[in-house]
Amino acid sequence: MTTNDEIGRRVSANDVPLTEQRTSVAQRVGDLAQQRASVAHQLAAIEHQLGEVLADSAGIIRIDELAEFTDVPADDLTRWLDALKPAPAKRKKAPGTTSGTKRTVAERKPSTPPTPPPAKESAPRGPSERADHAGDMPERAMAQVS
Repeated sequence: MTTNDEIGRRVSANDVPLTEQRTSVAQRVGDLAQQRASVAHQLAAIEHQLGEVLADSAGIIRIDELAEFTDVPADDLTRWLDALKPAPAKRKKAPGTTSGTKRTVAERKPSTPPTPPPAKESAPRGPSERADHAGDMPERAMAQVS
């Protein structure tokens, strides 16, 4: 019979190749992700420089002319220029207002209160009837619904 130590050794020997492959893949992905982050940072810096050059040259040459001369799409040139502009400030809401300007139907209050259903006249009850009237509950409930 195989001992527990021998079983552990066999399982470990079986797992080593898979563990090495997993480690290799994880390291490669980590390296590539770091390279990507570095290139993305460089690209952002270059796009910022492009925007500055475009802003400085606004009085000298138009975007459509630059696009024609450089074969760079006008949409790209415009995007780089617009990236320099600060985002428009958001307007603050007045105190006590909701996000919408109109109330939904469910939020509106009715102009007049709903009228209750007409009361059902019942016959006078005699002393033989039970005091709690539990037996006529469904009948009374149906009378109010209809």
